[in-house]
Amino acid sequence: MDILKAVLMGIIQGATEFLPVSSSGHLALIKGLFGMDNASILFDVLLHLATLVAICVVFWKDVFKLVAEFGLMCRDIFENIVTFGRSLSAPGHSEYIHVLSSPYRKFVLLVIISTIPTGIIGIFMKNIVEYTTSNLLVTGICLLCTGLILALSDFLADGDKKLKEMNNFDAFAIGVTQGVATLPGLSRSGTTIVAALLCGIDRKFAAKYSFIMSIPAVLGALILELFDLGSESVSGGDVGCYIVGMIVAAVVGFFALKFIMNIVVSRYFKYFAYYCAAIGIVSIIVFFVRR
Repeated sequence: MDILKAVLMGIIQGATEFLPVSSSGHLALIKGLFGMDNASILFDVLLHLATLVAICVVFWKDVFKLVAEFGLMCRDIFENIVTFGRSLSAPGHSEYIHVLSSPYRKFVLLVIISTIPTGIIGIFMKNIVEYTTSNLLVTGICLLCTGLILALSDFLADGDKKLKEMNNFDAFAIGVTQGVATLPGLSRSGTTIVAALLCGIDRKFAAKYSFIMSIPAVLGALILELFDLGSESVSGGDVGCYIVGMIVAAVVGFFALKFIMNIVVSRYFKYFAYYCAAIGIVSIIVFFVRR
């Protein structure tokens, strides 16, 4: 891999990971156009890791509080288990700790609920996703579907649900769409944000929830991908290209994430819908031309 391809892949990953246009679809198209079908799995993992860093930087206060509260919740659950064990040997009044004692603890629970269906669907769809990742016909069709979803989203009424009003079913439904969006060409951010809007969630919080809930899902996917690395060799030149690609992906991702947070509120998703439709058509054309 040369430095220019690494920079290009970093820009594509950083921008499309957060803009509702499907990063996987764009990466598949770029690989197809430039003959990079055998691109390094490790490089893909590192690019996704870079965009995770961007999420953590933009939402660092929320991420910090969520991680801290998750640790405290685990502590309280353990203490409740100990209390329950003691009550078995010494029956009597046992006082348990209320685990969901703050808004951020509810936030943690909702993210966990969303992650469960995402993980289950991701595991069952793993082979399908791997088979279709380099198939530009599937990518093109999914991009067209993304365009349709985004076009419809601007016609949805504004919801008023925020963290306090959001329920477990909302979290589960959004998690399901995140799992399905592992298909190349389906925008993860686009489908999950639209799913949240359909649940009546406030537009700004829908976007924030979409990106924060992606952290455990993406981390899990990265861990699974690491097992597929096998004995992949990396040269000294590749290391430099990988580092440059990661930096580019993180920086571009930071600004793309800031940008999309404003776009969601402004109801400009229809413009991304046009773009996805155009790129989807290009992908389908490239598929048949290459055949």
